[in-house]
Amino acid sequence: MEKAMNSQTITFNSPLESGLRLVGLLTKAYPITYDIQRLVILDYFVVHTGDLGGPESLHAALPMRSKELLVRRKLIESGLLLMMSRNLIERIVSPEGISYAAGEMSETFLNALTSPYLQRLLERAQWVVDNFGIMNDELLKSTTRKFFDDWVEEFHTIQQSLGVQ
Repeated sequence: MEKAMNSQTITFNSPLESGLRLVGLLTKAYPITYDIQRLVILDYFVVHTGDLGGPESLHAALPMRSKELLVRRKLIESGLLLMMSRNLIERIVSPEGISYAAGEMSETFLNALTSPYLQRLLERAQWVVDNFGIMNDELLKSTTRKFFDDWVEEFHTIQQSLGVQ
């Protein structure tokens, strides 16, 4: 999604923005680490907290936004690579697999940024970590499944309104 602003174009969901959300999530969760699948889900939750009964969503509530979960992984991977290259996120390899943690300078970096958008992002990251960060995998999957069910329902509604069967 793009938004024009003072003759500049700001691209939402770029690797930079995704990386900032990941740094925020991992910093708020520290010392907990997350694998990439959990990061995909939690990142979606940070952007759409209003859909979960939390604070107002970070981004506008667009129709069929639940399908974002289907394409978010590549964006998360790009954001992770960008922030790891700046030592703001660490990759941890263990017998259980690969997970990610906040880097040594992540909190200092975030404290140096003062934009209202970043402050809202960090508030939502804290809310997501508090409400979903340590949720077991099965409960997290069932919460996520609701978004897919909503997407299927939205898709069928659009098909019906277009007369497609």
